[in-house]
Amino acid sequence: MMSEDEVLLGAAIMLIKWHQARAPVMVAERIGDLAVEGDLAGVAVWQAIARHMDAIMRAGSLH
Repeated sequence: MMSEDEVLLGAAIMLIKWHQARAPVMVAERIGDLAVEGDLAGVAVWQAIARHMDAIMRAGSLH
């Protein structure tokens, strides 16, 4: 069974592969939408995905 962190890492990888350079913008937009809706749990999940995405992109792991 995968941990929650592994699932979030997988989501970050998938988003980068599918959306490439636009992925961070899409994640930021999603965080904004969830914040407007008042979904703090959703914001936290997407912020965790954003942290994984940032680490991957800084390391150049998928390029």
